[in-house]
Amino acid sequence: MAEYKGVLILGETSDGKLAPITAELLGGGRKLADALGEELAAALLGSGIGNLARDAIAFGADKVYVVDDPLLEHYLTETYVTVMEKVARQVKPNILLMGQTAIGRDLAPRLAFRLDTSVSLDCLALSIDPGTKLMVQTKAVYGGNAQANYICEARPQMATVRAKAMDPLPRDDSRRGEVVKIEAGLDPAQMKTKFIQMVKEEVVGIKLTDAPVVVSGGRGMGEAANFKYIEELAKILGGAVGASRPPCDMGWVPASLQIGLTGAIVSPTLYIAVGISGAAQHISGMSGSKNIVAINKDPDANIFKVAHYGVVGDWKKVLPAFIEKVKELKG
Repeated sequence: MAEYKGVLILGETSDGKLAPITAELLGGGRKLADALGEELAAALLGSGIGNLARDAIAFGADKVYVVDDPLLEHYLTETYVTVMEKVARQVKPNILLMGQTAIGRDLAPRLAFRLDTSVSLDCLALSIDPGTKLMVQTKAVYGGNAQANYICEARPQMATVRAKAMDPLPRDDSRRGEVVKIEAGLDPAQMKTKFIQMVKEEVVGIKLTDAPVVVSGGRGMGEAANFKYIEELAKILGGAVGASRPPCDMGWVPASLQIGLTGAIVSPTLYIAVGISGAAQHISGMSGSKNIVAINKDPDANIFKVAHYGVVGDWKKVLPAFIEKVKELKG
């Protein structure tokens, strides 16, 4: 295993910039690399993305591998897995990290298979065991009711990381690093799939998975009209609106707002759950939140088991008073 060295992250881009998950992976990867005394590198795949290497270095990378090719403008499984396999075999990283994003979830298992290794998906934390120097991969199990640690003795050690599970480093434009260009080597004639069209969903306000604050309502809200309180609080706090599955199933709110195992996975700084009982399916989607506040009239509600702060009471009395107090504090 001596030939495998360093930490490599797959950087993602969005609208000509590094996606937030890239800075988060670089922040977490920097800690792992420092603990091993090894190098942190980033791989950037895309078209016209060479100028973003400087940003990756500013956020902690020592080296950036850039694969700039028109065929990589849009994500396609077959092109990205082929190119990432080429990069991984050339770089031979000790650790390879991706985000638990649409790209990471699709790419990581396929790449792990090609590299004859394993991968832990949706990790909440990563660390280095001081004795074995192996990466300890922590992820939620049993619907978010517990956490388990995993290790992999094969190389590279692979994991995908949940959004906001790691903190990005402050941008430092004085950092210096190396930029290495790698040819994609793709043959359009051999490609079995092609990009046709991208349809973007219009998002009003902050995107749910990127929001620093999420206010969610559950079945206990009673009816669709009552979500106006959820929307008002979210707006005041500069956050996004979420929901458990029942309000989505009953048509009170769009299905895109569902948080849980079959919905969105969020890890905001503040998560406020109103009228949500705390089914395992929902908890698995928000248990990574830094601060969880629950408002529920049932003192035995499961949501209180994961909440950092809890209010036992009728939301119809608690929430309006809380909204007014927040308005007062914000001036």
